[in-house]
Amino acid sequence: MPTLPGALSERFPRRAATWRLRTTTLQFGRRPLLMGIVNVTPDSFSDGGQFLDAAAAVDHGLALAAEGADLLDIGGESTRPYSEVVPVAEELRRVLPVVERLAQRCGLPISIDTSKAAVAEAAIAAGAEIINDVTGLAGDPRMVEVAIAAKAGVCAMHMQGTPQTMQDNPDYREVVADVGAYLASRRDALVSAGVERERICLDPGIGFGKTPQHNLTLMAHCGRYHELGCPLLVGHSRKGFFTKLAGGTAIDRDIATAGAALALAAQGVQVIRVHNVPVVRAALLAFEACGGIDGQELRL
Repeated sequence: MPTLPGALSERFPRRAATWRLRTTTLQFGRRPLLMGIVNVTPDSFSDGGQFLDAAAAVDHGLALAAEGADLLDIGGESTRPYSEVVPVAEELRRVLPVVERLAQRCGLPISIDTSKAAVAEAAIAAGAEIINDVTGLAGDPRMVEVAIAAKAGVCAMHMQGTPQTMQDNPDYREVVADVGAYLASRRDALVSAGVERERICLDPGIGFGKTPQHNLTLMAHCGRYHELGCPLLVGHSRKGFFTKLAGGTAIDRDIATAGAALALAAQGVQVIRVHNVPVVRAALLAFEACGGIDGQELRL
């Protein structure tokens, strides 16, 4: 009669139990929360152009909510490798109607995926609860000020370089330690600037300045980052490195995403950012039913 590993509270005593947002607080339980992706862009690597129209993006967000998403992440600028920077006015035109309508209609916390303070500020005024910034809130000098003034939840991500340079030659001394040191430094800088620690979430930045092996190594060791005392968010959904797992042959990236999500759930990762909510949710529900992260005895 095999026994699952010990409870996460014992394995990761500093694992964050909550994430404080602008007007609400997320509570973390036996499985990760799912952040559904709404790309209002013409060039995102997975669904670019499919939801560029505001009405289509709103319908997609409502569908993700109906399928079991716990949060929605709305972005108007692709951050795929070698993507082009979008002017502030255009990014605002894309995202603001979507943020406003979904904040009014879906009942879920809304995250704005942007590195521009002006976009974050306008999105918060339209109802967003979270600033999700791939630059770790370091790319725009006003971003931290906006976050503090709004009392928003923030997600600070690690990226080596910029989207235009990050995949040229990713290099680390030891990727898990190096990324962890960066996340710790951003946490400390945000707290020193006046962001309440309870509002900070950290993201190791899967696919952002990493080789396929770097990505897999980071996901295998995400549990180490609980020592930082903040919730963890991982966005590995449909990333191209999954094709390497099958020797370059065709692979269903949603199935690969769900499989990796189980490994992240086993390490107590609190939030997983995904395109296909129902597939990943079904995998996590089965994981939970079979013992989940509580480490309860599995009786066969």
